[in-house]
Order: sequence, then structure tokens, then C-alpha cells
Amino acid sequence: MKKNMGNADKTVRILIAIVIGILYFTNVISGTLGLVLLILAAVFVLTSLISFCPLYAPLGISTCKVKKE
Repeated sequence: MKKNMGNADKTVRILIAIVIGILYFTNVISGTLGLVLLILAAVFVLTSLISFCPLYAPLGISTCKVKKE
């Protein structure tokens, strides 16, 4: 897999996942919506750790900086 996520993108995704986790575990969000958002947060963390977003690939998006040679 070719990396397609930059540092800013990864940081934003991690912060969003943390906020969703806090809201879920403090029972601010619950039920089906809470579970869906918790799964989304897990996907955000996973994609941030591997620096690859499967949705970006077919859309041709890359937030990763290009190295000059």
C-alpha cells in the first residue's frame, strides 16, 4: 500500500477519534449512533496508524507530501 495520508490528516483523525471515544464512554452519545461513531473512530485510528485511507485511493486524493528528487 502506498501512503496517501499526511501528518495533519493523521492528527485530525486521531483527535476526532479521541473526542468520539470520550463522548461515548461518558454516555453523552449512546445507542446505535454511539456504536456507529465508535466504529468510525476505530477506523480513523487504524487508517492513521497505517497512513493509508482506502477511500482516498479510488478518488485519487493524497495528503502526503511529495518528496523532491
